Amino acid sequence: MLRNGTRPHGGNHGSRRAALFGATACGLAMLAAPATAAAAQTLSDDVVKIGVLTDMGGVYSDFTGQGAVVAARMAVEDFAKRGGALGKKLEVVSADHQNKADIGAERARYWYERDKVDVIVELVSTNVALAVMEVAEQKNKLALVSGSASLPITNERCNANTVHWVYDTYALSSGTAKSVVASGKPNWYFIAADYAFGAAMVGDASEIIAASGGKVLGVSKHPFPSSDFSSYLLQAQTSKADVIALANGGHDTINSVKQAAEFGIIGSKQTVLPMVMFLNDVHALGLNTAQGLTLTEGFYWNRDDRTRAWSRRFFEQAQKMPSMVHAGVYSSVLNYLEAVERTGTDEAGAVMKHLKSVEIDDGLFKGKIRVDGKFAHEMLLLEVKKPAESKEPWDYYHVKAVIPADDATLPLSKSKCKLVQR
Repeated sequence: MLRNGTRPHGGNHGSRRAALFGATACGLAMLAAPATAAAAQTLSDDVVKIGVLTDMGGVYSDFTGQGAVVAARMAVEDFAKRGGALGKKLEVVSADHQNKADIGAERARYWYERDKVDVIVELVSTNVALAVMEVAEQKNKLALVSGSASLPITNERCNANTVHWVYDTYALSSGTAKSVVASGKPNWYFIAADYAFGAAMVGDASEIIAASGGKVLGVSKHPFPSSDFSSYLLQAQTSKADVIALANGGHDTINSVKQAAEFGIIGSKQTVLPMVMFLNDVHALGLNTAQGLTLTEGFYWNRDDRTRAWSRRFFEQAQKMPSMVHAGVYSSVLNYLEAVERTGTDEAGAVMKHLKSVEIDDGLFKGKIRVDGKFAHEMLLLEVKKPAESKEPWDYYHVKAVIPADDATLPLSKSKCKLVQR
């Protein structure tokens, strides 16, 4: 049975507190196959509860937001059809972290301590993901990150309670930067969001550009979020760089590309290159503006029969095709529930040990979770189609290359993660 409502919280702490604790919650209860009494007793309570903590109305909400909740519910529904979860009820709750670390951490603490949430998923925005990861470690709960990109999540800031599920700045850089430098465009200029993700993206891409024989001519940092990119684009244009790389995301990327088109940069000798871009961004831009852009993603709905079948089901509920983040939320929730079923417990250490011990192949992603918490899987190097090449709505990409997991993932020999044996 699905239900919607708000979860009460005592005290009056003003509008910010109201926004934090007045989040929408949606649950799915189900009866599973009978379980042994001994197994059932290993669950912490009578509910396996998943919290979707995401951006519901901000700069990242189109490729995360309510679509992430839909994806989590789909995973619960698919798992319920097979029985499982030790005969217990499954529930999904959701909240908006507003891309603020303090709100995300406070919500995580409330969920883990008082609401008995077992795992928090999605977590777009690096500052939020890092804050929630710390709370998960303190409370011995799990955080499964799909929306954030920064490499520190499984590098210098890693912990044993977190999995980075879909993509990171190394994966995005290794595909796109190598390809573009090899095509004869060695000189780069970055326009970057001035927070942790932008810095990580520039840093990781710069290393790969240099290793590939290229050079970074300059970096302009803009406030997050922003709407006017004219001065940054003009600086990049004046640099004469072969590539103007956008180390931002969501509406910031969309506005950057639109304004680059208005200034005549797109279509000129300089290449505008979004370092992180989503199917939903291309949809918002339209193929007339986005055609020819090169990017890297971890999932594309129209890749094969399995991805198409799942994505059309998602579309029926969300009224849009899924981003790689939506696919990651589904995958992370489904595999989490399978780990609970296999281990007979929702204790974080046991569930994580199982997740790291198995090969994952759920129809959307195929790979293995490493000791550092990185889910290593292949990535896709994509090119946006011309309008005449698109055969149906949302058919936006040519798959130019498949990047193997080993090439798309930071080698453990270079890792700064405390979990990696030296």
